[in-house]
Amino acid sequence: MNYNTVRTERQQDFTFWSTDFMDSNSSTVVVTGFGPFRQYLVNSSWEAVKELSKRGLGSNIDLRIMQLPVAYRKAKEQVFKIWTTLQPLLAVHVGLSSAAKGLIILEQCGKNKGYQEMDACGFLPEGACCVLDGPEKIESTINMKTLWKSVSVEGTDIIFSRDAGRYICDYTYYASLYYGNGRAAFIHVPPLSPSVTADFLGKALQSIILEMLKQCGEETE
Repeated sequence: MNYNTVRTERQQDFTFWSTDFMDSNSSTVVVTGFGPFRQYLVNSSWEAVKELSKRGLGSNIDLRIMQLPVAYRKAKEQVFKIWTTLQPLLAVHVGLSSAAKGLIILEQCGKNKGYQEMDACGFLPEGACCVLDGPEKIESTINMKTLWKSVSVEGTDIIFSRDAGRYICDYTYYASLYYGNGRAAFIHVPPLSPSVTADFLGKALQSIILEMLKQCGEETE
């Protein structure tokens, strides 16, 4: 494939549905990670999500996991399916940040515009944005600053962020916030290393998401 050729997705292929159904009393929580990209043939986000699935989120939470591709259009299609078929209480997306340097980052909002870096398939989103005529940014209903203050993970620091990076992570987050009426969250995790193992990240995700569920009014058993 010639990566010097900029290709675009056609946003009109997507129908943006109303998300009034999100008021339902769902007990489903969807957690996603990303597949391989660039030099990261093993993506820490997906490895962490798989470890989380072994631990679960309590007997009253129906945890579903899914791997998303590092591709604008395909990731967006999967996010759309999550919200229109599973209709979860909450969707939590986990992505790898090479700049995290051992940190776990809680992202408060998704941004609509500024996507100028091609994905793994050589595509750019049309208009360099996620949703044509969508709002500039969408805030999560989860208060990440409150979460940051209330949760702790032994062995690493957690920080709060309002900029998810304008690549597939940010794009996916915005799409999920858009389709899910704000009931989505994004967590950036560092690459795997001898001190940051998949098991360690899975345990961290469990602690963080359980705190998110408290904000949703869901007490786990």
